[in-house]
Amino acid sequence: MIDYIQKGGLLMWPILACSIISIAVFAERLFYLHRATIHVGEFLKGLSNLIRRRNFAEALHESAGTPGPVARVIHSAIIRHDAPRSELREIVQEAGQLEVPKLERFLGVLATLAFLAPLLGLLGTVAGMIDAFGTIGSSGGYATVTELSGGVYKSLLTTAAGLVVAMPTFVAYSYLSSRVNTMLHDMERAGIEIVHMLKESRPISGIISFQSPEETAQSEARIDS
Repeated sequence: MIDYIQKGGLLMWPILACSIISIAVFAERLFYLHRATIHVGEFLKGLSNLIRRRNFAEALHESAGTPGPVARVIHSAIIRHDAPRSELREIVQEAGQLEVPKLERFLGVLATLAFLAPLLGLLGTVAGMIDAFGTIGSSGGYATVTELSGGVYKSLLTTAAGLVVAMPTFVAYSYLSSRVNTMLHDMERAGIEIVHMLKESRPISGIISFQSPEETAQSEARIDS
């Protein structure tokens, strides 16, 4: 590999740097999104039981202890559970907007590298062709194949290296973008459902009353009359 870099010229080093940065960014974003991903349906189902019982303290504890942007959006709504529905919607939207830059962090770097790497390869191709034609000019138009091969070989190496870096980088960018879009959809879904839970929930009484047969008969008689 070092031999190819040396034969490709100086532009091979920026292309190599692009590949290293791409791998580092992809690994960091993949780890972050893996930790931030939760099963939204199960999480909301667990919170719905707590909210239905008006146990907001435990609901806050559960949402605060769960990592990820979805849990933070839900947490922001539970803190203000007494607010009107319109205000809760604004709180959820603002919390979601604050999470978007965290999710999209460094994605622009991957997109830039995916476009930059083939351009560096193209620049190396042009530089190699310039060397080749310069050799022809200096030899009076009678350059041998051996003399021309150096510039052509350099141009082919840089072009290939740029494409080798650009294609996986673009695939990584597309994959991470799809993961981010999925998480944004989960945030919107969680925000809508948590607002609905908080506004539609009713306290459940823990006391069950039983009526005697005589009281039941009297109640039915009143209904029939």
